[in-house]
Amino acid sequence: MNEIDLIRQFRLGDKSAFRRLVERYQHSVINLSYRFLRNKEEAEDMTQETFLKAYLSAHRYQPTTKFSAWLFKIAVNSCLNRLRDKKKFSFSRLEENLPAPAMDQPDNCLERDQLKGLVREAIDSLPENQRTVILLNQYEEFSYQEMARMLDCSVSAVESRLFRAKENLRKVLAGQIKKEAI
Repeated sequence: MNEIDLIRQFRLGDKSAFRRLVERYQHSVINLSYRFLRNKEEAEDMTQETFLKAYLSAHRYQPTTKFSAWLFKIAVNSCLNRLRDKKKFSFSRLEENLPAPAMDQPDNCLERDQLKGLVREAIDSLPENQRTVILLNQYEEFSYQEMARMLDCSVSAVESRLFRAKENLRKVLAGQIKKEAI
């Protein structure tokens, strides 16, 4: 059964239909929440909070957008609110794209770890709207259109934020790498 039919059944009073939606999307929401919060327990709490919010506002879901995009929007906003409270943000997806060090070279492992730390710091230094598009682009591989719907902005705004985020990362990382080389 597709997600629109499940929502329709839930709205008609079938609570098991919502349970099936939870089962279908729980793993994805936990993963997304973990990428924002970097803590398993917090990600699990945020997942529960996300589904509770979706449960309570299911009457507002419009089937013109994918249910998963609507649900992820709730999760992203909840995570961002939590992070605002904590003033903390970290990522590692960009680090995963770094070249792998040669296994027989311990110095390479150390350098890679240092580079990962620099990438984390650079991403943490980005403005919130830029960090968000980096996360959604690098981790979840959402299309620009999906990100625009989730973030309530235009596709060109998403493109602009992503461009600025990448440019800011380049500048910060270039400066950090020069400092490390000295």
